[in-house]
Amino acid sequence: MLEIKALGHTYADGHRALTGIDLGLERGELVCLVGPSGCGKSTLLRCIAGLQRPTEGTVLLEGQAVERVPDGLAVVFQDYTRSLFPWLSVRDNVALVLRRRGLARAARRAAAEEALEAVGLAAAARKYPWQLSGGMQQRAAIARALAYRPQLLLMDEPFGSVDAQTREDLEDLLLSVRGDHGMTILLVTHDIDESVYVGDRVVVLTGAPGSVHTDLPVRLPSPRDQIGTREDPAFVALRAEVGRAVRRT
Repeated sequence: MLEIKALGHTYADGHRALTGIDLGLERGELVCLVGPSGCGKSTLLRCIAGLQRPTEGTVLLEGQAVERVPDGLAVVFQDYTRSLFPWLSVRDNVALVLRRRGLARAARRAAAEEALEAVGLAAAARKYPWQLSGGMQQRAAIARALAYRPQLLLMDEPFGSVDAQTREDLEDLLLSVRGDHGMTILLVTHDIDESVYVGDRVVVLTGAPGSVHTDLPVRLPSPRDQIGTREDPAFVALRAEVGRAVRRT
């Protein structure tokens, strides 16, 4: 569904961020991308999203080369406070992206309310982003992506700015959403535990210039549970394997 071939990127100042990235995602997979700081994870996401053209290689989505932002793609950023418009209600923030689909106003609002219900924010539809907690704002950002019904969802450290309990809640929300909607998801995270908990695969990048160091399948039973799954010896062993891979990069 997503194929990255020999992708590399060098910035205008000569900094080489990525080299020789070969990676594929099957439809419905949730793949986590981890690696040391500065290894090019966010650069890779921008190249996949069509926000930045790589200097080498190609990105194919459904067999088509990505040369601009594809219609079937959505991105959830880490800094949710800057991706929500403070003068729009939560419902209107979610509905805004549906203008691109050409839906009528009533249909946009109905789809937004359905997405907010899916993330547990139905009661906050008429509030404004500044009236919500950080975790609720990130739920709103996820709802906006859900309402768009993308083929591919890219998430750039989306839970990095919330507290530990909220982060666990959002991880479980992500798994629930993926199960309900069958979306293909590529999640960038610095949290090794998180990558093993939510992922079907964990891909470890080397230090800059980033390349694929390790691609590990996650064979943990579903549904996953914040207590039981993390106590599973298989989880502990895989977490250690990912940790070793990151340290060796």
